[in-house]
Amino acid sequence: MATACPPLSLPSTSLLRGGRSARAAGPRRRQLSAVRCSAVGEAVAEEASVGTAEEPLLVSAIRGKKVERPPVWLMRQAGRYMKSYQLLCERYPKFRERSENVDLVVEISLQPWKVFKPDGVILFSDILTPLPGMNIPFDIVKGKGPVIYDPLRTAAAVNEVREFVPEEWVPYVGQALNLLREEVKNEAAVLGFVGAPFTLASYCVEGGSSKNFTMIKKLAFSEPMILHSLLQKFTTSMTNYIRYQADNGAQAVQIFDSWATELSPADFEEFSLPYLKQIVDSVKETHPNLPLILYASGSGGLLERLPLTGVDVVSLDWTVDMAEGRKRLGSNVAVQGNVDPGVLFGSKEFISKRIFDTVQKAGNVGHVLNLGHGIKVGTPEENVAHFFEVAKGIRY
Repeated sequence: MATACPPLSLPSTSLLRGGRSARAAGPRRRQLSAVRCSAVGEAVAEEASVGTAEEPLLVSAIRGKKVERPPVWLMRQAGRYMKSYQLLCERYPKFRERSENVDLVVEISLQPWKVFKPDGVILFSDILTPLPGMNIPFDIVKGKGPVIYDPLRTAAAVNEVREFVPEEWVPYVGQALNLLREEVKNEAAVLGFVGAPFTLASYCVEGGSSKNFTMIKKLAFSEPMILHSLLQKFTTSMTNYIRYQADNGAQAVQIFDSWATELSPADFEEFSLPYLKQIVDSVKETHPNLPLILYASGSGGLLERLPLTGVDVVSLDWTVDMAEGRKRLGSNVAVQGNVDPGVLFGSKEFISKRIFDTVQKAGNVGHVLNLGHGIKVGTPEENVAHFFEVAKGIRY
């Protein structure tokens, strides 16, 4: 039987605890002489702590506490690569009928939990879910993606956008989060998520997905005050949404700023960074212990700026070397990631090798193992199972 992992030696680097109260001081990453692991398919004799009555493993790791292994979950772990999800889609073909029905949201969110037992169970939803509650009609069209029927490109259109009140517009989200907490207890962390202001604005100004982001940049560079007004509305609304998710059971919340990396560093500092910082600061006033994770794909050019938002965790994509990313981010923030999702199309030996390499470079404090992007459609389910099996077999 193949061994799950070879001995690894990790360099000693410092990483402070992710919690804001620990920013001034915290534990340094210990020198690791080796990572212990099981043989694939064998039970681990010394089982890692998967959570306590007080706190799941993932939350403990983010806070910089000593853990026996890196917690692991995967972006888009509930989705189209799973046969169980495909069968459900046959019965409920429209995305929004799946993502806006509490029973289906819970069922889909739990599909990977029941099969793989990840350390994070993320709510099945979409970053655009709040839009109708802000007076922005949208739909998700199969084969096309999100469609905003009336793009927001004028001051008059932006004036019609209202503040999002989650309790009124998405009660099923709160209900689903509570049910997920009841189901997984603290064996895993229940994760919520929101879209970042610039990314939401990009969808709403462009009218959907975009390759060139011509319309949002035209607005930013010709009538910036209109865009700033829209960004502020999203900032207030997403602050409300994060608080709502936390109040209903989310133990960490990930902020997706997928399109901010289309901005130059100078424009990021004007149109994204201040709004992200405002969200983090506002949420921490009311929920100081809620871990906040920031993910922005293709963020290599902006990496040093991401910790300035004040988030507890920066999620790296696969285009950044994990060791270099650690160094560039500094010691005051935890890290998530960052295996290339394409690796899951490789051999099991190759998948194992990339997992060990990532864990070695990340060190043994403040790391959440994940992909550098969501799971791709067509990913073999057995390879996802192997990813989790190997990851959960690692011991620091």
